[in-house]
Amino acid sequence: MPPYKILSVFGTRPEAIKMAPVVKELNLHPEEFTCQVAVTAQHREMLDQVLRLFHIQPDYDLDIMRPRQTLEEITIRALTGLAGVLKEAGPDMVLVHGDTTTTFVAALAAFYQQIPVGHVEAGLRTGDRYAPFPEEMNRRLAAALTDIHFAPTARARDNLLREGIAPEHIYVTGNTVIDALKATIREEYQFEEHGLAGLDFREKRVILVTAHRRENWGEPLQEIFTALRDLIRRHPDTALIFPVHYNPRVRQLAREILGGQERVYLIEPLDYEPFVNLMNRAYLVLTDSGGLQEEAPALGKPVLVLREVTERPEAVAAGTVRLVGTAYRDILAAAEELLTDRQAYLQMAHAVNPYGDGQASRRIRSALRHYFGMTVARPQEFQPRAIEKNKFFTSRNIDIKGE
Repeated sequence: MPPYKILSVFGTRPEAIKMAPVVKELNLHPEEFTCQVAVTAQHREMLDQVLRLFHIQPDYDLDIMRPRQTLEEITIRALTGLAGVLKEAGPDMVLVHGDTTTTFVAALAAFYQQIPVGHVEAGLRTGDRYAPFPEEMNRRLAAALTDIHFAPTARARDNLLREGIAPEHIYVTGNTVIDALKATIREEYQFEEHGLAGLDFREKRVILVTAHRRENWGEPLQEIFTALRDLIRRHPDTALIFPVHYNPRVRQLAREILGGQERVYLIEPLDYEPFVNLMNRAYLVLTDSGGLQEEAPALGKPVLVLREVTERPEAVAAGTVRLVGTAYRDILAAAEELLTDRQAYLQMAHAVNPYGDGQASRRIRSALRHYFGMTVARPQEFQPRAIEKNKFFTSRNIDIKGE
């Protein structure tokens, strides 16, 4: 009988961003659910930024982060810690998100104690078990341990069906990242961060870059950074802003190739709030991130994906992102086209975002109500519609220079 006890488990900044709307939604209905939060703190500093922004106080904090820890060490610490948390909390369901090591380990820990698992952002696949690594295998393993799958899109649902998941265990909800974006973007937002305060976003076309993925370390990152350097040199009306990841391999190479370049701003990693508001002011996004492939299109920003494969083919099919890889010539050619070809830019900027309408967390709550027998009717699923494009946002700096 309700209220049912839900334990949400996450460990990284992206997980926290996407789970925060779900936690908030469940907390609005205490007569149905009591929601507790456990964090592994797989990424300590970046996780804490998001917890503060969304006013989430974890009930359990494993604090597993250690310098230079291996995947094996993360797995062991998280599994051991979560075993005790689950015994103490005694939840009716454990909610996990996405594809981190915390995701897989939390699902495994819940399985060991025969606790049902709900997987938010379920069904994403590249088809290559090593790309991205270890995320692709994390989400496949989590799926095998999951009882109720919250797929963000119909394609993600189809992936799960092909793997033998029963259709009654899958709910298409949209992606909660759009819910978080809706709650955070402010047109009047003022930047205080060094390198951003005072920057005239109307004078320069801002190119926002993120790059940090493990599979891009080494030569791929060198190709990426060299292409970015030459792109900015060719276009004096542009500025490049790169919040550089804390990983020392990324930071050193970025300084070597991009450091000291005119109109290139290598800044510290940003909290979520200034980052998404920066994205709202940007002209173009180049990234190897998964989440930005979902967020930027909601703001009308074309995205060039600096990876060889993506688990978000819906965006490629919709035309909101383009998979360009990590080769110097390919990156430069794709970015040049969007900076010089008005129609190519507008075609991507105006494409329909396939990932959400800001109501995913509400649909997840409805799916949980259905799962626990609080309602008989299956909840309505998310379907992208053209009218949802930029429904919540008024982006700046999207006009082609000279128009």
